[in-house]
Formats: sequence, C-alpha cells, structure tokens
Amino acid sequence: MPKYVIEREIPGAGKLSPKELQAISQKSCGVLNQMGPQIQWVHSYVTADKIYCVYVAPNEELVREHARRGGFPANRVSAVKSVIDPTTSEA
Repeated sequence: MPKYVIEREIPGAGKLSPKELQAISQKSCGVLNQMGPQIQWVHSYVTADKIYCVYVAPNEELVREHARRGGFPANRVSAVKSVIDPTTSEA
C-alpha cells in the first residue's frame, strides 16, 4: 500500500497544547473511522509552523478527502518512493 507524507501549514503548531493536539488527533481518527480501513494514519511530526503526517492509503485523492472532511490543510501531499535509514549504508 502506498505511503504519503502530508505537509500541513499550521502557524503556531509547535505551541499547541497537549489538549489541542489531542482534539486534532481525535478529529482525525473520527474521520478515518468513517472512511474505513483503506486509509491509515501512521504518525505525525509537529514543528514550529507545520505538521508533517505519514499516511498509508491506496491513492493521493483519499488522503486529500480525509483532509477535506476533517477541515485540515493539506498544503503538499507527496508519495513516498523509498525509505532509507542508517542501515541503508550497509552492504
């Protein structure tokens, strides 16, 4: 199943409280439950003014539909082509 990285521009994201992050997460999970098992949220990274989310879905349109239904920005959706880590350097 394809994996996507979603870049969400949210000014002040890094200053969101644990309660606010919980509310965002609950909203996202609620939308995902309505959409069915073909789209899954893996995890997200919160930076100063953006949230980067990793999702597994059959296509980009389903990722964008989740954003529309949840009222979340999806400023950039990028398909993951490869994953590398320190073990990639080993022969």
